[in-house]
Amino acid sequence: MELIFELSTPGRSAANVSVSDVPETDITSFIDPKYLRGDLDLPEVSELDLVRHYTNLSRRNFGVDLGFYPLGSCTMKYNPKVNENVAGFPEFTGLHPYVPDEFAQGNMQLMFSMQRLLGDIFGMVDFTLQPAAGAHGELTGVMMIKKYFEVKGEKRSIILIPDTAHGTNPASGALCGFDTVTLRSNTDGGVDLEHLESLMTENVAALMLTNPNTLGLFERNIEKVAAIVHGKGGLLYGDGANANAFLGKTRPGDLGFDVIQLNLHKTFSTPHGGGGPGSGPVGVGAKLADYLPIPRMVKNDSGYHWSADFPRSIGRVRAFYGNFNVIVKAYTYIRSLGAEGLTRSAEMAVLNANYIKEKLKLYFDLPYDRICMHECVFSGQRQVAESGVHTSDMAKRLIDFGYHPPTIYFPLIVPEAIMIEPTETESKETLDAFCEAMIAIAKEAKDNPGRVKDAPLSTPVSRLDEVLAARKPDVAWKRT
Repeated sequence: MELIFELSTPGRSAANVSVSDVPETDITSFIDPKYLRGDLDLPEVSELDLVRHYTNLSRRNFGVDLGFYPLGSCTMKYNPKVNENVAGFPEFTGLHPYVPDEFAQGNMQLMFSMQRLLGDIFGMVDFTLQPAAGAHGELTGVMMIKKYFEVKGEKRSIILIPDTAHGTNPASGALCGFDTVTLRSNTDGGVDLEHLESLMTENVAALMLTNPNTLGLFERNIEKVAAIVHGKGGLLYGDGANANAFLGKTRPGDLGFDVIQLNLHKTFSTPHGGGGPGSGPVGVGAKLADYLPIPRMVKNDSGYHWSADFPRSIGRVRAFYGNFNVIVKAYTYIRSLGAEGLTRSAEMAVLNANYIKEKLKLYFDLPYDRICMHECVFSGQRQVAESGVHTSDMAKRLIDFGYHPPTIYFPLIVPEAIMIEPTETESKETLDAFCEAMIAIAKEAKDNPGRVKDAPLSTPVSRLDEVLAARKPDVAWKRT
């Protein structure tokens, strides 16, 4: 496909403007000429060429509206368009977030109701909707943990993080001044209790536990884990990014978690990916309720109001009050499905993941062969040993079958990892077709490894130098 500059013809324009009867003024006296169009190296194309060029480019994009997106640990699912439509109501989009409270009562009621719904679903005392996304929610949660111990007069310096945690967990701890220590997994893919007991001292502030973890496995010993952490006065942090696996089945607050961050843009409707927007609400138990960010919403006889009268708060963590449009979509999703619908979505997420696990485990190594939750993790070590075909080769070959590749080489404790999350929205027919493609690739890796190593074969470019592209991207174009 040609670059837009290669379509350029001198003198051609996408618009013809009639001669103006307003006297001309030389604007170069107050505008630097380098900012004027005549001095910019812009392509000169017709409107038709312009439209066709960018329309053709858009067709090269891949999205969940076009096909299956099995990206593990990211919940790339299809979402009902009604949620997008509701978020686009002018009553929502046309209101400035800093209008006086009395002019925003409807929007504030929705946010207040959302906090209560999330509290009920996850078993938490209260929620903040301020954080902009999951990692921001993590940071907010750890900031509250730090403030909690400061108020108690305890100087705890360590946060424990399992080797199956999400990759942003260590960064969140480090940004708050904690040392992060890795907690090993056991042979079942859960927390190694003996290792936890050896690490859990009165210098440990918290354990950040992703549950289900990045192996797609639920922590079977969660009550024992909570007891060990609380026994030393520590707090149990829950990474709730994978919440679509247990909605309506269990509540983190009931399992002993003191704080949890969610990803509304994964679990509750907003299409994930593409840079945002996101939303990472944080829920807390009674121990941390005083430390939630301000301003906080309060309700009295005169309605809903923002209040900063919470002296132990960690302060504001974001401008305004959160990504409101994401909150509207998630609220619409929850109210549309109801309690039974949310539970059913979790059941389907787990069923779909286990269906793929069972269909593919004859063709790929399965390091942890137990009932999984929302995702399953295979290994490509068999293919490497048999024919030198790596996981990255097979992922690229999948593009030729019309699928976006799954997450690969994560979690790090699985060599040649292939992480697949089908989500709750895909049909059996789609899953069968995907599995057939994966099986075909596994067979091809054995019978014709060179073809797999050359993949993708159907894209404009095939094997790029990934390291060079990441470290020295060349995005410039110069007219010759």
